Amino acid sequence: MKALLGQKANSIVFLLAGLILGDALAGNVLSSSGFTNCENNATITVNNANVEFDRSSLTVTFDVSGTSSAQQKVIADLTVSAYGNQVYQKTFNPCDASTFVSQLCPVPAGTFSAQGSQVIPTSFASQIPAIAFSIPDLEGEATLKLTAVDGGQNLACVQSGVTNGQSLQLPAVTYVAAGIAGGALLLTGLSALGGGAGAVGGHSPTPSFSTVLLWFQGLAMNGMMSVNYPPIYRSFTKNFGFSTGLVSWTAMQTSIDNFRNATGGNLTANNVQYLQNATLVFTDGSSNTTSFSKRNLLSLENTFQFEARDVAVTQNNTQTSNSNSTTQVTQIVHGISGYVEQLTIPQANTFMTVLLVFAIVIAAITVGILLFKVILETWALFASFPKQLTGFRKRYWRILAKTIVNLILLLYGVWTLYCVFQFTNGDSWAAKLLAGITLGIFTVVLGFFTFRIWYIARRYRKAEGDVSALYENKETWLKYSLFYDSYKKQCWWLFMPAIVYMFAKGCVIAVGDGHGLTQTVGQLIIESLMFLLLLFTRPYATKGGNWLNIIIQFVRGLSVVSILLFVETFGIAQTTKTITGIILIAVQSALSGVLAILIAVNAIITCCKENPHRKRRKAAEKLNREFDNLTPLDARNSLLIDPSHGKSSLPGYPMGPYQGSKRYEPVPKSAGPGRWGPRESLDHLVPSAADMGYSYDRSHSQDSHAANTESLTRQPTVPDVGMPGGYAERRVL
Repeated sequence: MKALLGQKANSIVFLLAGLILGDALAGNVLSSSGFTNCENNATITVNNANVEFDRSSLTVTFDVSGTSSAQQKVIADLTVSAYGNQVYQKTFNPCDASTFVSQLCPVPAGTFSAQGSQVIPTSFASQIPAIAFSIPDLEGEATLKLTAVDGGQNLACVQSGVTNGQSLQLPAVTYVAAGIAGGALLLTGLSALGGGAGAVGGHSPTPSFSTVLLWFQGLAMNGMMSVNYPPIYRSFTKNFGFSTGLVSWTAMQTSIDNFRNATGGNLTANNVQYLQNATLVFTDGSSNTTSFSKRNLLSLENTFQFEARDVAVTQNNTQTSNSNSTTQVTQIVHGISGYVEQLTIPQANTFMTVLLVFAIVIAAITVGILLFKVILETWALFASFPKQLTGFRKRYWRILAKTIVNLILLLYGVWTLYCVFQFTNGDSWAAKLLAGITLGIFTVVLGFFTFRIWYIARRYRKAEGDVSALYENKETWLKYSLFYDSYKKQCWWLFMPAIVYMFAKGCVIAVGDGHGLTQTVGQLIIESLMFLLLLFTRPYATKGGNWLNIIIQFVRGLSVVSILLFVETFGIAQTTKTITGIILIAVQSALSGVLAILIAVNAIITCCKENPHRKRRKAAEKLNREFDNLTPLDARNSLLIDPSHGKSSLPGYPMGPYQGSKRYEPVPKSAGPGRWGPRESLDHLVPSAADMGYSYDRSHSQDSHAANTESLTRQPTVPDVGMPGGYAERRVL
């Protein structure tokens, strides 16, 4: 029954992988690139094992070497498993006629090696499922145990994995992801350019560059935890390492190695040359490093039941054929170190790699902006350029500063992760010093802007009753909007918990490195709190932005829940882990595709439609100028227009310098007696502006007051210019 369930589970794995990838990755070769000795006190030790099976020619090519303490006859037991379930088992004697293997009959004393090729019968080759040659990151494992014919004691144990050379770590996936991020960056730039430099109140498009980059960073960080990932998901997450600043470049790694060597670093087993020749072995996330599962673990080959040909044997250092066998190095890794070393970056070089990449990006941005400034100045000497570029020409230094601050904001989470990792795992005092200085600078920069925005918002709230000026005051918007331009006015403050969120994620992963359960539970709490915050506040300026970011956050939380199944403590079956990994890849890939589609749609809209924020702002500014130019005798009779009408017609844009301030209340009427007698009504603030033919006596006697009563009751009127019976007509008569 258990075997039947295992077969069904394996069928599900193959089906899911086939549906996702089809035959796109199909090949004809199963091969190996490493091994492990699984017997502690073995008398036969394997130093090298490379085997390759080509189904097109039914040929096995092998290169095996090792040492033996004595010549002895052995019994071989071969077990092959796939996705945690045993699929093949056979015990055979290499000296029997039906299973003769000359290299093992008997095992020679001393050092031995064998290279050659063998042809296997079609009946055995047909037992290998065709999909085994196409499914990426095949989780196959072969174990060969050798026991003595006399006595039955264990002599050797070699364990290897099976790989078909196919993997989801594909350059094409990285290029597509980088293209999506680049498209989002271009769209964000076009949107800002289309709305004019500093389009007050305008919101960034959804999804923005920051949304896309943070999404890819989350995918990369999902692969950095110390859990027993399915190889297929581990390979998938490696495609997004570029979003966190991890770029593999051998020349740069060599320079960092030299820097570490000069500043107290230990390069013995932690340099790029060593790493290039090592086989990475992943621990299961627990403190017991003797239990491990391998990435691309290699096939210990079926050197059984074949007819040998072209075999060369070296025995006791007497070589009968050329051999290029080399002793392979096993590097046990986990968590962050495992992730970065898959990219050929030594774990002690991690922070310096990200620092150099950051410096290169900053230099490229600076050169690009200054070069564009030079182009505009040259353009201005010979012709006029579009008005949209005027703001850039005047404020290019501010744009450069904003770009650097924005980059700091986007990288703050992963920067925290790498700095803390450097503090705990680094070996160079200079690298640790740089990590502390840069993390401090980043934190101070973000803290300064956070305080300034909070202080300005507080001042606006006291003066005007709300914080609308954060979005309506052009100078404030140009300086600080990069932190809150995606949020609606009531939720301008959400960038503060977002910064805390990024910092907490980086700290949990870095501090908990080596403790998968701690990392996963901490991440789950952080993602859940952020999801609840977005769900209940819905802070984004557009409905689409709210739903998209809520869905992204939900998928992040779902991903952490799935990763919780990979924790070795729970003992989840390998088949279940693999199925979960494939489903997780499908969901995350689908969401990435949705982001790409939305970017394309927004790009079309941006190019074909006038920016509504710029249009409304320009209309409001034009209306302000018209009100400023009006005169009492203007033919449009605009003195009778209610200024609030224009204001309400263009919500969100200022009508003048006093827009948003509190209005003066009317002067209250008083019915009580005044200092000089009964007080008249104060409805008319200047009752004696014109005496209309009566003299105004300043005497305070009751008689003089009564004499002027009539003049006080007559109020001045606006002349009826040119109207029949009006003032002009009476003057003629």
